[in-house]
This record gives sequence, structure tokens and C-alpha cells, in this order.
Amino acid sequence: MSDAVWVKSERQVERERVRKSRGRRSGSIATASTIVFIALVVLVVTNAPGWPRVRETFFSGEEFVKAIPDVVNGFLINIKIFLIAEPLILVVGLLVALARGIRTPAFFPIRVLATLYTDIFRGVPTILVIYLVGFGLPALKLQGIPSDLATLGIIALTLSYGAYVAEVFRSGIESIHPSQVAAARSLGLSHGKTLRFVVLPQATRRVVPPLLNDFVSLQKDTALVATIGLLEAFRQSQIHVSLSFNYAPYLVASLLFILLTIPMARFTDHLAERTRRRRGA
Repeated sequence: MSDAVWVKSERQVERERVRKSRGRRSGSIATASTIVFIALVVLVVTNAPGWPRVRETFFSGEEFVKAIPDVVNGFLINIKIFLIAEPLILVVGLLVALARGIRTPAFFPIRVLATLYTDIFRGVPTILVIYLVGFGLPALKLQGIPSDLATLGIIALTLSYGAYVAEVFRSGIESIHPSQVAAARSLGLSHGKTLRFVVLPQATRRVVPPLLNDFVSLQKDTALVATIGLLEAFRQSQIHVSLSFNYAPYLVASLLFILLTIPMARFTDHLAERTRRRRGA
């Protein structure tokens, strides 16, 4: 038996050459236009009448370097809050989405409570939820109520974002065609097993991009916990600004948040594009 070797045809080789040539040309044009645009922006900004004052106020190298240690230490608290709140939000969102999908009359009160939860916490701004939880829970003076500011911030963010994530999960569950459920039930699977083995795996894959978008927002909104006095990155930068009357510490905090959010944003775009290609195929 002879080994068959596949050889590209001349037409295929030519198509690939043209495709690569177009790709290089498009990349060159995009790079050149980006450089020109950035140069124009820099030229306009640096020639503005107030640029010397802005440079002194926002781009002080001395104040920038001085603020880095404290702001970085505060930023570690932001990361801690995000890492703890994210799995809690996923659990709360999924449970609420499942509760809203219950159609059994006996569980009608649970469905109503889940609906009220999503309506209320989607309607109240996150910063107000943080105020209400951060100052309201300790004021009750009940045994077992946490007093740690980071814990209170995590609770508030979980309540607020749990409502949004619940709707994301619910949209994913409802996007599964009823024939999938009917086929699973015809094979003898119970409602719970159908949900677990058929509906949820497909729904979860569909909602990954919007979930990641929510978590990109969550990364930024951890800074709102500063409103109840937690010394995270934004609060640390505020303290430095109040001492020096220079806004460079805000720039430090902004850069740290950018370094955290951009990778996840690009990963989200990658997953969304992959999902689009898969559906197109």
C-alpha cells in the first residue's frame, strides 16, 4: 500500500498567497492609521492652552511613584473582593434563575420572591446597595452580622450583581429549544436530571460571553466599596490626593484597573467570536 501525499494545487497556493498579501497590507494600513491618530491626539493635547497645568497636576512623576506602594496594597483588596464575590454571584444568579423557572404551583411563593429580588436589585444602583448593606447591617446589631468592611462590600456586590447574572442565566436556559427537554423526558430522565444533564450545560456555554462582560464590570465596581471606608485602591489614591493636592495617584489606580480588566475584556471578545463562528458553521 503506497503512502498518498497530498499536494496543494497551484490555484490553492495562489489563493493562500493572495490572502496573506491582503492580510499584511491590511495590518500595515491599520498600524499606520493608528500611529497617525495617536500622533494627532498627542499633538492636540500637548498644544492645548491648559496642558502645562494638566501635566503638573496629573502627571507628576514624584507623586506617581510615591503613591504606588499604598495604591497597590489597596488594589490587592480589590482583587480579593472580586475573587470571593465572583463565585458567590454565580451561585446566587443560577439559583435565582432556576427559582424563576419553577412552574409548580406549590413553589409559587419562591418564584415570586426570586422575581422581586431581580426587580429590586436591578433597579437600585450598586452604590446605594453598598451604602445600605455597609451601614444598615451593622446598625441592626444582630449577633452574627459581619462588621468587616470587605465582607460587607462582598455581600453588597453579590446582591447587586446576582440579580443581573440571574437574568443572564435565565435567558440562556430559555434559549434551549423545548424539543431538547421533550427528547430528554422521552428517554426517561426526570425534570431535575433533564435540567442538570441537558439544559444547563448548553445554557452555560451560551451565556459565558455575557457573564464575562458582567465580571469585567464587577472588577471596576469593587472600587465603589471605598464609599463605606474600606482602604482599597481608590480610597488609597484619594488619601494621597488629599495630602498632595495632585491627581497622579488617581492615574496609578486607573492603570491598575486597566491592567486587570483589559485581559478579561479581550478574552471575552475571543469567546464571543468563537461562539459566533461555531454558530455560523
